[in-house]
Amino acid sequence: MTDNQEQKPLLKVIDQNATPEDVAAIVAVFAAMGSAGEAPKKKPRSLWATPQLRTPLHPGPNAWRASGLPR
Repeated sequence: MTDNQEQKPLLKVIDQNATPEDVAAIVAVFAAMGSAGEAPKKKPRSLWATPQLRTPLHPGPNAWRASGLPR
């Protein structure tokens, strides 16, 4: 926008009896509505949660030991 052009007001209060608190409340509501922005992006799923990458565990002697050992 250049200096020659006049900017239109974003908000026009029509009630002459509006207090500064009234105007602040209206501005706060509009600011909250506009601050939503984009939806948050989904985080990629952790590979720790992928069952295909984990070796299935079978109950038996020393099964707890096998659960902590690398393949």
